Amino acid sequence: MDDWKAKTKAVHGGVRRSQYGEVAEAIFLTQGFVYASPEQAEARFVECGPDEFIYARYGNPTVRMFEDRLAAIEGCEDGFGVASGMAAVNVTLMAVAKPGMRIVAARALFGSCLYILEWLANFGVEVVYVDGRAEAEWRAAITPGTDLVFVETISNPTLEVIDLAAVAGLAHVVGALMVVDNTFASPVGASAAAQGADVVIYSTTKHIDGGGRGLGGVVLGSAEFIRGTFEPYAKHTGAALSPFNAWMHLKALETLDLRVRAMAASAARIAAALDGHPKLARLVYPGLGSHPEHAVAARQMDHGGTMLALDLAGGKAAAFSFLNALHIPVISNNLGDAKSIVTHPATTTHQRLPDEQKKLLGITPGLVRFSVGLEDAGDLVADILAALE
Repeated sequence: MDDWKAKTKAVHGGVRRSQYGEVAEAIFLTQGFVYASPEQAEARFVECGPDEFIYARYGNPTVRMFEDRLAAIEGCEDGFGVASGMAAVNVTLMAVAKPGMRIVAARALFGSCLYILEWLANFGVEVVYVDGRAEAEWRAAITPGTDLVFVETISNPTLEVIDLAAVAGLAHVVGALMVVDNTFASPVGASAAAQGADVVIYSTTKHIDGGGRGLGGVVLGSAEFIRGTFEPYAKHTGAALSPFNAWMHLKALETLDLRVRAMAASAARIAAALDGHPKLARLVYPGLGSHPEHAVAARQMDHGGTMLALDLAGGKAAAFSFLNALHIPVISNNLGDAKSIVTHPATTTHQRLPDEQKKLLGITPGLVRFSVGLEDAGDLVADILAALE
């Protein structure tokens, strides 16, 4: 399997067939597992083999298939599935947190990620924020004694693009762990591991599920980190991924490449149609030459992504009028779905951020986050242009 391309791994990676030889991967809906003898139970609690399980909170055959497949796609040694993307972020940070620890993070992060980082201050963890686009700020902040660096490949919701290779290089010089939330880029857009990430996080709720069905998250990395650092904390604190959700996301991986590339192609077409529109104060899309980090995006991603940010010139009133005038996209706060989804971050996902912080991050009253779906691109362009008018 090591020689297979990512699309082949997405269909066949990690398969474990029962004695019945099923084609579709099986769902093992069980809380626990039976042992043939007390001796076997004792041995398994000492050390579990690759196809041995103890309890659903520790692992499950369906979940393990999902972990193995996604790790193979990303190019990592191992993975651990958890209940949501935020559980993945929280468990990763809590598993390594200790008093006196120093974390350097990009300032532009999802609100819940900022909440967790701020919560760590209660345990004596120092968190330093930088402008993720400015290499000089990274160089100044990632000093000896830095333990962990945390970034989103593409920030939520203003779509800043981080130069992963450059930041990872700085982190590794001082021995810091490079943790990357690659959800917005997706495994199809960019391999964070290939760019130097030590730990890669996905909210599998997003592009990987792709149908708005269930929550999930996964953490990928070396076998040493996943089994030696992450798993002990994860299995004792209960952020287990449901086997049913793991099965849904496992099956969705088979079409992930097709879906994301189609969505990204539509996003590029929409961006081209909206570029320079008089009703927009700002149009943000990494695939456009006008994007400040376009060169970085072109170097580390296969496409411009599936997300756009539209900043309407008339502020909140114009943004709400635009959202109410759209017919095809749905108003929600998810992304990466087959349905196009529009979000007003200032009043929903990032509502609780102080106004000063919103201004610093570029989350204006007129900003609309647009997650492009699988509808006809021409229909979407027509609908958006009509709504802008």
